[in-house]
Amino acid sequence: MRIAAVDIGSNAIRLQVSTLIRYNGKDTIKNLEYIRFPLRLGQDVFNSGSVLPQTADKFVALMKAFGIMLDLYEVSAYRVCATSAFRDAKNGPELVKRTLAETGIQIEIISGEEEATLLGLALSRIVENGTFIHIDVGGGSTELNLYSDKEKRASESFKLGSVRNMSGRISTSEWLHMESWLKKNMQHLHMPVTAIGTGGNISKLYDLCGLKKKKLKSLSLSELQDVHLMVSRMSVEERIHQLMLNPDRADVIVPASEIYLQTMQLARAKKILIPDLGLKDGILETQYQLVKDQIPTYSSPN
Repeated sequence: MRIAAVDIGSNAIRLQVSTLIRYNGKDTIKNLEYIRFPLRLGQDVFNSGSVLPQTADKFVALMKAFGIMLDLYEVSAYRVCATSAFRDAKNGPELVKRTLAETGIQIEIISGEEEATLLGLALSRIVENGTFIHIDVGGGSTELNLYSDKEKRASESFKLGSVRNMSGRISTSEWLHMESWLKKNMQHLHMPVTAIGTGGNISKLYDLCGLKKKKLKSLSLSELQDVHLMVSRMSVEERIHQLMLNPDRADVIVPASEIYLQTMQLARAKKILIPDLGLKDGILETQYQLVKDQIPTYSSPN
């Protein structure tokens, strides 16, 4: 049985197809296909307020291609979620209707709170005892989840994102909002705080550090500061040719790293864990819950 998730972000759009396997009573979600397409909806929306016609045409074409993939993989259940760019776009609902009419794919424009909840589902299997702040930096928004001894204590979405930052659309008041929210919700939590970072940029920043690969990747605050300084001193062209970054990563990696750093400093976190998880994994978890009673069971021979 196969399930799928589509994450329509502000900087890129992702499709994940996975297969569900039940063996000796244990369920496993095995990834089959992952596609990341660099369609930057946020650049249109944060500058003009809407998805521009040419971008909308590309978006619908991409959804048609994803629909073909879903059919070819014979996916039993899938969910398509749009985040910050669609939330802010004046023509977001109109584009949802057009996509449904032309592709048969239903898009959900989810709230920032729902986005944070889905991200929390993705992390539920790795959060341990202690105090953790989950930081997910996207193109248009940053979602925070606070955990204490495996229990989620609070979550919030902020209009702080790499593409939004690059477009000059981040206000000082939003940083003050985050600072106030953290003070209010962390005052009774035990120290120290460990950060958990998700998103393509934090994974790439880890790779650029050149550290020995660990089972669970992590960076200290000082290591993240060092790699941020190194990358920020390079031009976009140097990041592409010397660091071998994709163009749609090379220009947003610095504003993204600034958000991770400032959030860690506000939360007084000295270390950030970097699991290979994201919104798509939370979406997949919801689809697994829908179909888990239908998964074929295989057992080892006696």
